[in-house]
Amino acid sequence: MRLPFTKTEKRDALSFQQWVEFMSYGGVGYGISPSTTWEGAKQEAPSESFAGHIQGIYKANGVVFACMVARMLLFSEARFQFRQVRNGRPGELFGTGELQILETPWVNGTTGDLLSRVIQDADLAGNFYAYRTGNTITRMQPDWVSIVLGSNQIPDHPGWALDAKVVGYQYLPGGMKSGEDPINLLPEQVAHFAPIPDPAARFRGMSWLTPVIREVMGDNAATDHKISYFEHGATVPLAIKFDPAVQVSAFKEWVEAFKAEHQGVANAYKTLFLGGGADITAVGSDMKQVDFKVTQGAGETRIAMAARVPAVIAQISEGLQGSSLNEGNYQVAMRQFADLTMRPLWRNVAASFAPIVRVPGSAELWYDDRDIPALHESSRDAAEIQQLQSNTIHSLIAAGFDPDTVIDAVTAGEFNRLAHTGMFSVQLQPAGSVTEGKGSLVAGVPVATNGNTGGN
Repeated sequence: MRLPFTKTEKRDALSFQQWVEFMSYGGVGYGISPSTTWEGAKQEAPSESFAGHIQGIYKANGVVFACMVARMLLFSEARFQFRQVRNGRPGELFGTGELQILETPWVNGTTGDLLSRVIQDADLAGNFYAYRTGNTITRMQPDWVSIVLGSNQIPDHPGWALDAKVVGYQYLPGGMKSGEDPINLLPEQVAHFAPIPDPAARFRGMSWLTPVIREVMGDNAATDHKISYFEHGATVPLAIKFDPAVQVSAFKEWVEAFKAEHQGVANAYKTLFLGGGADITAVGSDMKQVDFKVTQGAGETRIAMAARVPAVIAQISEGLQGSSLNEGNYQVAMRQFADLTMRPLWRNVAASFAPIVRVPGSAELWYDDRDIPALHESSRDAAEIQQLQSNTIHSLIAAGFDPDTVIDAVTAGEFNRLAHTGMFSVQLQPAGSVTEGKGSLVAGVPVATNGNTGGN
């Protein structure tokens, strides 16, 4: 297989001005970008929306920021562990010194710092890339990384091939426009986390922000409208009519004087005096008439839906009213958030970091969420399951199964691991029966084989 590391195909791309004009709001580009994966390409190039998402969404939209922070705070609470795998079934969690690379990924860094960066990049760009060198993990900015493809069937156009696979990554600090040669990395040197697959690419991920860009733009527009409304004295636009006999010069002079006296927050609520022949009319609608709270609240909910964060967890307006605040509803929402959002992400990130960690044989890199306070409700459910399992273990041991195999079988959920000792409970022995020539049992009481019931 040919590794296309020396030179890669250059594809036609939008000019910078075309890109800016493609989708922008308030002078900031947002990232509804055309597919950068062409069928015959040797690369899956990064999205150009990363910087736009940071400046125009993450740092400018409170709802997106709240959802991303809610995801980050819980996601970063997990720890990494190894998990035994026997016959394809999971076993116990354990740790070795190899996990040190994930516990201290860089100087003064922690697992929480690493996971915070992971989920932040994945949310904004759809991908997180990290490079391991020695005992240090280095984050690579996602819009500076391209995925290099290879194929035995169609080496020149691996994007078309059925056997296309990732043969490496190319990293160019500053982006591909810098003119410098990229740094070529092998797959086993890179951890790639892409929780949401991009339908237009085989191996690259997609940001959850992509489908709700218009919702974000609408929320930003609503916020701008609110600011503008208050900047103009909390009043709707006005139309002022004059008598046709008023001269143009007098009209312009009056308009300038009116703006100086009544525009801006500092001039709000001043009494308005009109000259003869002037008639004032309100134009447009105020915030109450457009039902501003409902309009913006619906957009907030749609953004939270895309982030897979329940409204009550993100603490957006529609999650802070009515029955949503009941303790039971909050617990259900938190459990849903953990089960349907966080745990799939944790499973994915553990598998994503496995290539740069030496995983012991018959084990896999896994996550440990047992010490996360927000999941204590799930811990209570786990305790109830353990209680049921302990009752099962007691019953099986009483039935004569080997205790070690009983524990192994119950925790793994595979009863074919059970091994019997050959000894049964006394209730299963018929009264007066002889056991291996040592005596007999009568109502569960040992009886000597020589006929004596006691004494010497």
